[in-house]
Amino acid sequence: MLSGSVFPALEPLLPRVSKPVQYVGGELNAQTRPWESAEVRWALLYPDAYEVGLPNQGVMILYEVLNERADALAERCYAVWPDLEGLMREHGVPAFTVDSHRPIGAFDLLGVSFSTELGYTNLLTTLDLAGIPLHAADRDESHPVVVAGGHAAFNPEPIADFVDVAALGDGEEVVGDITDVVKAWKAEGRPGGRRELLLRLANTDGCYVPSLYSVTYSGGAIAAVTPEAGAPATVQKRTTSDLDEWPYPKAPLVPLAETVHERASVEIFRGCTRGCRFCQAGMITRPVRERSLPGIGAMVDAAVRASGFDEVGLLSLSSADHSEIADITKGLADRYEGTNTSLSLPSTRVDAFNIDLANEISRNGRRSGLTFAPEGGSERIRRVINKMVSEEDLIRTVSEAFAQGWRQVKLYFMCGLPTEEDEDVLEIAGMAHRVIQAGRAASGRNDVRCTISIGGFVPKPHTPFQWAAQAHPDVVDARLRKLREAVNSNKKLGRNIGMRYHDGQPSLIEGLLARGDRRVGAVIERVWREGGRFDGWSEHFSYERWTTAAKAELEPLGVSLEWFTTREREEGEILPWDHLDSGLERDWLWADWQDALSGREQDDCRWTPCFDCGVCPSTGADIEVGPSGTTLLPLTVVNPVGRELGG
Repeated sequence: MLSGSVFPALEPLLPRVSKPVQYVGGELNAQTRPWESAEVRWALLYPDAYEVGLPNQGVMILYEVLNERADALAERCYAVWPDLEGLMREHGVPAFTVDSHRPIGAFDLLGVSFSTELGYTNLLTTLDLAGIPLHAADRDESHPVVVAGGHAAFNPEPIADFVDVAALGDGEEVVGDITDVVKAWKAEGRPGGRRELLLRLANTDGCYVPSLYSVTYSGGAIAAVTPEAGAPATVQKRTTSDLDEWPYPKAPLVPLAETVHERASVEIFRGCTRGCRFCQAGMITRPVRERSLPGIGAMVDAAVRASGFDEVGLLSLSSADHSEIADITKGLADRYEGTNTSLSLPSTRVDAFNIDLANEISRNGRRSGLTFAPEGGSERIRRVINKMVSEEDLIRTVSEAFAQGWRQVKLYFMCGLPTEEDEDVLEIAGMAHRVIQAGRAASGRNDVRCTISIGGFVPKPHTPFQWAAQAHPDVVDARLRKLREAVNSNKKLGRNIGMRYHDGQPSLIEGLLARGDRRVGAVIERVWREGGRFDGWSEHFSYERWTTAAKAELEPLGVSLEWFTTREREEGEILPWDHLDSGLERDWLWADWQDALSGREQDDCRWTPCFDCGVCPSTGADIEVGPSGTTLLPLTVVNPVGRELGG
């Protein structure tokens, strides 16, 4: 395929579409490398709209890591909205990157970062627009190698027909290894064609090549997953041990169009050992690896200087759990006091949070509200999910916050959790009422607010709940209706409580895609051919389209939508992802599932003896936490008008 820019053909179409600026590129810190200078070329796709994809940390990190190599280049692409898709098909414009508008089909590799399974149909749109055969079996050495990554790639079986490789785990190092393999294969004259390249990739740590594994079934269930000769029996995830060696992104992309997050983001640690049984991210990113204080300070300084953002998000799965979070926040607040730079902790736990931390974060005067995630309304259900946040701790924390000037708090919950009954959900209303009462008493004001946000629970692979039955949407929606009635039963309190929730239908489809096997690929393709796009967006999602496709494609095979979702699995059942190793012992996960059913909690293994989950020995990495005995670097800060402030 020709590698020249398609922009001359694309530009006349842009005045006819919504938000055309999302397709033009040229953002601050974007990179365009000479095509001829690179021996291996990556197109990095985030399969959702620009406004969601541009802030994605994973794509930004890989974009910088690859472009730092002299022998490689990387460009970005995002899913195009249906209005532009139609015009591209009409005028013969292929899928393109936003950096130099080169056709995606001209690249050696197409790396796809999946944060959610509901992006699968957008992958098919991009492949089709790029002229890349949908099915991996139909591609030859002239087509890019399609590499899936991200959390949703830990069970790539539903998209096994469409991807060539799934890269499991942390991406910083594996993309370099993949690049080396492709470079060597090309330099040798592409021996053995595409199949030889895939065999080489299958023997690269962390790389799973679905086409080299055959799956057989018996009575609807998987009977066996058999690798071909030369392919490993199991594939283990990659783990980046020392995050300080990978201080990316160094220069965050600054969007031209409005995006969901407009801030610089610094990941202060990776992994979580809290053991929340519903949380796939916490399970598959173990062990905990903290960045050092000097490393965090240097990254924040570099990000602010390179981007001009006036907010820095300190990211992790639970940022207040960093062992030196007090020193981090105080040091950064001291450094940026008197400037327009503010800090935020997007993810915090009640039991790791205190008002001193909140005051440091908001020292520049920004108090947008506090966000916590009890996840379950009742103490009983919180024991089941191992989220031991007591209501007393929550009330005490929000009372102190309201007393010191905060006016609103947001609480996140899930509905449809294992063993859940109506009463567990209705207790959310009582908790919200008591938050308002405590806030009024502490602040002496009646204008305090509480927003409760509720999502449908989806059991995910590599968690103790991977065996659980998913609640049917009718059950979830009925409980949410009862909850709304309970919230409004006390009008004096209910008027200060907002309620946001997602209905259960998209969650059920997410459950199908999360725990499905290769037979679900036909459902994805049928939905896409019938117009499925942007399924993570409520205005584009069609439950009827998915259920109709599932009925047509699955029931002739002796399985169904319900078989993959609302059915509880048995201990001995072969799960579609059993040959993909997240580091967690299967027996440990099953034991934790039994503990969940008994309502037994498990402590955080960072501060208690090892529970033998299997991660540390299998990944060759240990839990890495402070205190480090170091301090933030005393950097010189530049304010927005250019005057230097002593750091």
